[in-house]
Amino acid sequence: MKQKIIHSEAHKKFLQKIRRHTALVQISRILFLIILVALWETGARLQWFDPFILSSPSRVLATITRLARDGSLFTHIGVTLWETVLGFLLGTGLGILIAAILWWLPTLNEIADPYLVVLNALPKIALGPILIVWVGAGMKSIIVMAVLVSLVVTTVTMLGGFLSSTADKQLLMRTLGANKWQIFRKVVLPAGVPTMISALKISVGMSWVGVIVGEYLVSRAGLGYLIVYGGQVFKLDLVMASVVILCALAAGMYALVALIERKTCKA
Repeated sequence: MKQKIIHSEAHKKFLQKIRRHTALVQISRILFLIILVALWETGARLQWFDPFILSSPSRVLATITRLARDGSLFTHIGVTLWETVLGFLLGTGLGILIAAILWWLPTLNEIADPYLVVLNALPKIALGPILIVWVGAGMKSIIVMAVLVSLVVTTVTMLGGFLSSTADKQLLMRTLGANKWQIFRKVVLPAGVPTMISALKISVGMSWVGVIVGEYLVSRAGLGYLIVYGGQVFKLDLVMASVVILCALAAGMYALVALIERKTCKA
C-alpha cells in the first residue's frame, strides 16, 4: 500500500516556482520562434533583404506543400531519415562497445589514445572520396560516413565517462571479491549512464551532419540531394525548405533522446 507523501508549504512553493520557471522557458521558446518567423516573412515582403536569396516562410511552406502533393517530399525524407537513424544506431552502439573494450584493456587504451585524438580531429569529409571507392557510390557510403562521424565522438565521450567512474567503489568491489565483469556491470556502467545520454545527444547532431555530407558527395535522393540540386538550379526556396525540414527532423530526434533521459532519470 502506497503511503501518501505530505509536502511542507515551503516545498510546495519551491515546486510551484520550478513549474512556473519551466512554463516561462517553454513559452519564451515558442514566442522567440514566432517572432523569428514573423520577422523573416516581414523582411521578405518589405524587401529588407532579397527574398530570392533568403526565401520566406510563405514561400518555404508553398514549396513543402508542392513537394508533399507530388509525393517526392516523403521519399526524400524517408531516405535521409533511414540513413540517419541507421548511422546513429550503428555509430553509438559501436562507440559504446569500443569504449567498454578500451576500459577493459588499459594497455590497449594507452596505445589507441593518440589515434583516437587524431581521428576525432580529422575532418570526416576528407574520407568521402575514399569511401565512395571502398563501398560504392550509394546509400552504403552515406551510412558509413554517418557512422564514422558519430563513432569516434561516442567512443571518446563514453571512454571518458567509464574512466571517471568512482575509483573507491571499484576498490570496494575488488575487496569484496568481485571480478572485472561484475565491477563493470555494477559500478562502471551505471555510473556511465549520464555520460551515455550526453553521448547520444552529441551523436544525434553528428549523425545528421554525416548523412548530409554524404548526400552532398553522392546521392540521388534525400534532403541533402535536394539542397545540392536546389543550389545548382538556383531554386533557393527548395534549399530553404529542405533546411527547415532538416531542423524539424533533427529537433524531433533530439526530443526522443531527451525523453529517454527523463525516463532514465526517473528510474
